[in-house]
Amino acid sequence: MTRRVANIYLDTSVIFAAVLSPLGGSRKLFQLSEAKAVRIVLGSHILKEAEDVVRRKMPSSLPELARLLSVGRVEVQESAGMEHLEAARQLVSYRPDARVLAEAIAIRPDWFITHDKEHFLRDENLKKDLPFQIGTPRDFLQAMKRALSIKPI
Repeated sequence: MTRRVANIYLDTSVIFAAVLSPLGGSRKLFQLSEAKAVRIVLGSHILKEAEDVVRRKMPSSLPELARLLSVGRVEVQESAGMEHLEAARQLVSYRPDARVLAEAIAIRPDWFITHDKEHFLRDENLKKDLPFQIGTPRDFLQAMKRALSIKPI
């Protein structure tokens, strides 16, 4: 029996953590995508934001960002439209995060993975209103491990 591969959308915080740490859960997501166990699907907005953050905070790591995006087989889809942005603004008041959420809504991943506790992870109402799961790299990896340990009858 073949399992469907999960589509995951990564927030800038996760991409940046993957660039900085070769051993963390964020990097494991890129390794899983390289192995075709998941699909990382992003929009142009989050890619630009991630590049800007790496360029500003750790410019020497730009080649590592490019390498991760390549070996992680990251797929880029079109950015969010105004209808997605309006929907996201109803859910998140912080405008930069509303733009990120709008892109995730447009892409419709299985998981939105972030480290942002303030605007995403602690908001239980937000989690209920989204058509995808939201969590940290660890949350996703644990869910994936549980799903893989289920034995068919």
